[in-house]
Amino acid sequence: MVNLVKPKVLAVISQKGGSGKTPCALAMAVLAVEEGRSVAVVDLDPQATAANWGDRRTADGPSVVSCQVSRLASVLEAAAREGAELVVIDTPGKATEAAIAAAKVADFVLIPCRPLLSDIETLGSVKDILTLAGNPPACVVVTQAPVQGQRHLETAEAARVAGFEVSPVVTHLRNAHGDAANIGQTPTEYDPRGKAAEELRKLYSYICSVLYEGEKSHGKHAERRA
Repeated sequence: MVNLVKPKVLAVISQKGGSGKTPCALAMAVLAVEEGRSVAVVDLDPQATAANWGDRRTADGPSVVSCQVSRLASVLEAAAREGAELVVIDTPGKATEAAIAAAKVADFVLIPCRPLLSDIETLGSVKDILTLAGNPPACVVVTQAPVQGQRHLETAEAARVAGFEVSPVVTHLRNAHGDAANIGQTPTEYDPRGKAAEELRKLYSYICSVLYEGEKSHGKHAERRA
């Protein structure tokens, strides 16, 4: 009997549609591939946004699998058999069952939140989901922030008051996100020197510092995170 190595699992959840879950999930997956890791993206969203992105993609990796929540355990086992080192789970908005299932199996949960009251108001529900999932390590990342003003700081403070850890990295509202997605890419591929790419690399570095804490980094971008 072969002992499978369990891949690290990053779950991206939110209870608000449009918060930036899929762009974050795909960007983190692509950066991991660029670093030399074997990566699978599991798309639990019935709209299959991540899977459709995968269909448009011409570059190698990450593999994208669309599945129902009831199939998540089987898909994770298959990913382990295929040698995946990282699995990124993309979840739909306003789908408690999917969010709980993803959070339960996650080594780290990323919670995108726009600087909008409608997004901030859902953080209480997300807190309940994390509790039901056993309180895995998690943090809020402020997404789609205006390039000017202090709204991202106010949102981060609101998340802290709600009891969340907050990512030190903010992603801003930039055209590269949509333009890249239209052709099956992420901003780090579409405009590698752009500000969106810079922010995403910093976010990836932060996530890796949690996922791989105490482990030696590897891959061609290891020095970037040092």
